[in-house]
Amino acid sequence: MAAQDDIRTAGTDNMSTDTFIKGLWKENPVFVQVLGMCPVLAVSNTAENALAMGLATTFVLVMSNMLVSSLRNFIPKQVRIASYILIIATFVTIIDYAIQAISVELHKSLGAFISLIVVNCLILSRAEAFASKNGVIASLLDALGMGFGFVIGLFSLGAVREILGNGTFFGMGLFPNGFQSWIVMILPAGGFFTLALWLLLFNIWKEKRKPA
Repeated sequence: MAAQDDIRTAGTDNMSTDTFIKGLWKENPVFVQVLGMCPVLAVSNTAENALAMGLATTFVLVMSNMLVSSLRNFIPKQVRIASYILIIATFVTIIDYAIQAISVELHKSLGAFISLIVVNCLILSRAEAFASKNGVIASLLDALGMGFGFVIGLFSLGAVREILGNGTFFGMGLFPNGFQSWIVMILPAGGFFTLALWLLLFNIWKEKRKPA
């Protein structure tokens, strides 16, 4: 009996780990599922903006996943999408006011894209596909994995675009005065170029990790 309990515990731990890790690279929302492209391309012109948007989205994703999972047996199927949107909008409002209280300048930089977290397909898809069918702990791990994966994707773009486009990293200068910044990198076109480069590198990395 003890051996069987150990096997069950190990299996549960492995499932929990897989639930978290899959969002980081196996099902990364930016580099694999290509979700939430609006904020990924729009606010990733600096590392600070990218990190702030990624963390804000992660907060909303975690809280909404946990609440949807807790209420999954009480929400009628006919109104589940409307209920999910209402839950998500509540936490978006909270994080919107929190960012404004922390930094008005950052809030202005992110602009309307904070409010648009409500319609981020990543959050709604995790509520419908995972949280509505699984327990609170599993939904928390899924949200953390997907959220951190989203942060990684956004920050990867934001860091590259700021370094090449402004010659800075989190506002700190990295190059001598003679450095010629690539203005295109902080423009919308730079977002597409950088995303394409990261998608290429990520897929090459995945191919190399496949067993021969």
